[in-house]
Amino acid sequence: MTHAPTSTPPRRSVLMTCFRHREDVVPVACIVALSLLDLFVFFRVHDVRILAAWLFVVILPKACICSWNHHHQHLFTFHQPLLNRLLELSYAFHTGITTNAWVLHHVLGHHVNYLDQSKDESGWKRRDGTTMGELEYTLVIALTGYPRASHVGRRYPRHRPGFYGMGLLVLLVLAAAFAWNPLNALVVFAVPMLVGYLVTCWHTYCHHAGLDTQNPYEASHNIMHRSYNMLTGNLGYHTAHHVKPKLHWSKLPAFHATIADRIPDHLYIEPFFPLNLLPAGDSPYPSVGRPGRGRFAAAETVPPPPAAGVGA
Repeated sequence: MTHAPTSTPPRRSVLMTCFRHREDVVPVACIVALSLLDLFVFFRVHDVRILAAWLFVVILPKACICSWNHHHQHLFTFHQPLLNRLLELSYAFHTGITTNAWVLHHVLGHHVNYLDQSKDESGWKRRDGTTMGELEYTLVIALTGYPRASHVGRRYPRHRPGFYGMGLLVLLVLAAAFAWNPLNALVVFAVPMLVGYLVTCWHTYCHHAGLDTQNPYEASHNIMHRSYNMLTGNLGYHTAHHVKPKLHWSKLPAFHATIADRIPDHLYIEPFFPLNLLPAGDSPYPSVGRPGRGRFAAAETVPPPPAAGVGA
């Protein structure tokens, strides 16, 4: 009597026993490599001119890392918690955002409340109902970011040990770096952390400011610029991200294509300087190759079309 051969499931590579999605391998490798270069510069460079040059070269790439930190805190990169915590240390010293700070403030705060400006942790309205300016918004969110994350943490106690514990670890490591070499710690770590934190706070403004609606398909600006999305992990597909916030960043363009007919043309905008100088690529959507469009639809003189129902 013969038996049919039994099929064996394909073996996962060593990398994929760690990574949850193959698409994260290259971005994480680049980010960790930058962390290692930071350590080399911190310990080995003593020339102020080289330090200044290093800061100038890395400040824009580190600002882009804010988006990858965002993706990680929506959907953890690794299967193993220890690897996730180590990656978050790298992210913290690039962006100023520590473990679970974004989980609490952004994932469990902003994403839950972004359609209600009276509750939104990243709210762009003043108390009188008017829209904040970019600078005002950035400073308000920066000053209230960690207190609001702590407040949200009262409702989600399982995220608090990581938030406080890893936050304390980052502060201790940063303090040790200043004790070892104050100038290098300032240039290599502290300044990029502060800039990254401010960029993170500001970035939400261009995603949502001026869009007062209960319709999630009309509550976000979208950026179809190819270079912008390559550098930010498709963060420009922002409506898709809010409709399915747990969807991996690599799958956002395909999902966007299924909902694009629900997104009004005025919600497609151009990226900010200097990313708008990079190649835009071809796109079937309105923002790419449309000269003279401002960054924010809220600032345009053409009024948006009437809001439609969520299922329209």
